[in-house]
Amino acid sequence: MLRPDPFLLSLHFNAPHWPWEAPGPDGEAESARIAAEPAPKLDDFDGGAQAVFAAMVERMDLQVGRVLDTLDRLGVAQDTIVVFTSDNGGERFADVWPFTGRKTELLEGGLRIPAILRWPARVAPGTTNSQVTISMDWLPTLTAAAGTGPDPSAPTDGMNLLPHLRPGAEAVPRELFWRYHSKDQKAVRDGNWKFLEILGNTFLFDVVADPLERANLKDRHPEVYARLMDQWKAWNATMLPFTSGNFSDAFSGAELADHFGAPPTIRGLQKAPR
Repeated sequence: MLRPDPFLLSLHFNAPHWPWEAPGPDGEAESARIAAEPAPKLDDFDGGAQAVFAAMVERMDLQVGRVLDTLDRLGVAQDTIVVFTSDNGGERFADVWPFTGRKTELLEGGLRIPAILRWPARVAPGTTNSQVTISMDWLPTLTAAAGTGPDPSAPTDGMNLLPHLRPGAEAVPRELFWRYHSKDQKAVRDGNWKFLEILGNTFLFDVVADPLERANLKDRHPEVYARLMDQWKAWNATMLPFTSGNFSDAFSGAELADHFGAPPTIRGLQKAPR
């Protein structure tokens, strides 16, 4: 049995992302095609088949099962938190039914991702939760579960979700902000309300009553629309200049120093090599 010390495993699968490769003739043919190209394009939409995609999902599921079986074998499954989540957007920029929007768009179809948490000692199987979360919530949540937390001198932007895992816990409103250079997109979520700008078109949605974002309510609720737009502007003022060629668009000055080891006042960074 493992020692009772906290541990962390971060496991990332490329599957079922492009390229579509899996055991079997179809999947192996795709691998051979890619290997034969001197510089394969990673944004190709061709190649592969739905059967291969399904096989990739199945193989990923089997590997996740190996992890869960190992936790059982080591006797630590009951008090180990397992989180399953994913990249955003449909594969190959597919629609994310039933939502509107796709990858690279700040509509719900481009933002929503699965979030499945398994913690047998604390969370009953089949429990669902309506608390709005974002990926940066996992750091404060997992550190709190381990009995610690981020250094007070470097607080996180995320929220500790542990209090919201209790049965009957009330969901709390969140303020979440996004921006994306493609289509000059801006968005803010505040409680049920969401402000969105895309290609110069502006919207106000109640994404709880209208998760498919069909009804633009900005003219019915101009005060809410104006408030959210002002909130986004205030947040954006704390971020680095927003230019399509700036790799650091997503970072504030303070975050930039931590991410790149550069002083917070630096401007006009070149795109980092990949």
